[in-house]
Amino acid sequence: MTFAPRLAGSSRVRRTILTVAALSGALAVTACSPSSSDSSGGADAGADGKTTLTVWSWRVEDEAAYKKIFDAYEKSHPNVNIEFKAFKATEYNKILATGLAGANGPDVPQVRSYGQLQGTVASKSLLPLDGKIDLSGWDENVVASTKGKEDGKTYSVPLARQTVQMFYNQGLFDKNGIAAPTTWDGFVAANDKLMAAGVTPIAVGAKDDWTLPIVHEVLAGSRFGGKAFQSEVQSGKKSFTDPDWVGSVKVVADLAEYMPKNVTGVAQTDAQTLFSAEKAAMIPGGSFDLSVFQKANPAMKIGIFQVPPAPGSPSGSTATTAGWADGNFAVSARSKHPAEATELVTWMTSKEFGQMVNDDIKQLSAVPGVEPTDPLLKQMSDNYSKSGSPYLLLTDFRYGAPSGTELLGKGIQEMLLGSKDAATVSKELDTGIKTWFKPSA
Repeated sequence: MTFAPRLAGSSRVRRTILTVAALSGALAVTACSPSSSDSSGGADAGADGKTTLTVWSWRVEDEAAYKKIFDAYEKSHPNVNIEFKAFKATEYNKILATGLAGANGPDVPQVRSYGQLQGTVASKSLLPLDGKIDLSGWDENVVASTKGKEDGKTYSVPLARQTVQMFYNQGLFDKNGIAAPTTWDGFVAANDKLMAAGVTPIAVGAKDDWTLPIVHEVLAGSRFGGKAFQSEVQSGKKSFTDPDWVGSVKVVADLAEYMPKNVTGVAQTDAQTLFSAEKAAMIPGGSFDLSVFQKANPAMKIGIFQVPPAPGSPSGSTATTAGWADGNFAVSARSKHPAEATELVTWMTSKEFGQMVNDDIKQLSAVPGVEPTDPLLKQMSDNYSKSGSPYLLLTDFRYGAPSGTELLGKGIQEMLLGSKDAATVSKELDTGIKTWFKPSA
């Protein structure tokens, strides 16, 4: 988020669960919230007779794109004005909690997904959208992001399908006689060749532990079995102490030599700069990073690839692209214009909106049938369609505390520091999750 994970940072991320306690606690954080006289809050019909809807987001970097999109909506809805307000991603959860609890919050807030949506749902801050929007025919992994866990109701419209993959600098690859690898041996050989040439092979910002579950998915999703492992761990047939899972965590440790020196002291923004400045040849990242890299260095020719399965991967395992939904939009229960706000989020299920998400925000639209025009976005979408798997710890293991992504992120960080091995990291992940997770069978 990021998106998500940047979630929340950018996103990405930065994705602390918005519990009811956090909601009430955030009421004291008045410095983060617009005052009662702030024009960014909800508004009645203006002097021109138009209804003003406020939309909040954590994507400051997408502000110009959203304003372009909402200008198009206003043209087809002449009685509506939309005020778009973006906040710093790391402060957004508290700001949103305060806004949704008061009288000056958004009509249409951008909300988190899956487990991170549940606190907002429990606080009764959002209107259920069942019977008002139609998500039939959408990817079930995407639709799951919109639901309240307890009541099964739909509370939001998914904005984008996020995917994770390896970005690489085609110029550096060409200069060193390297092609995008299709085998594990080829991947290791590419890393060795780049390191010998004085180029950091893989940019990783392990100081920000939220990035490390993404790194793990990119480097080793196929090592633990991807989608097949999801069903087995949900049913209780396997756990996170399974040898394939432990082996996948060990892959990250084994590849640490190709990451920046003192990687646990490198922030994610530093890793992105290494890549954009062409001092690192690859970086594991999300689809939400594409526009960031393109803007940072428009001259750099960027490619993507799926990291091939590491040795020991389950039989028949293929390279995978992990994905999830993020950046969803909802309707505030305190909106003074619920009908108009609902009409806006209903429009967000349309192909018109979806195409603009692809073209202007440079995100993979969640709307079925919308084709990306950017060739890299199209490749990401095609990879997910052919060999997609859920970003497991985000889609399934953020419904309690401690969350799966939090546990694995901190665990891998400690592994890279040398204080834990892959088996210990996996055991602590399994133990932490089992304090709240119950298998479905």
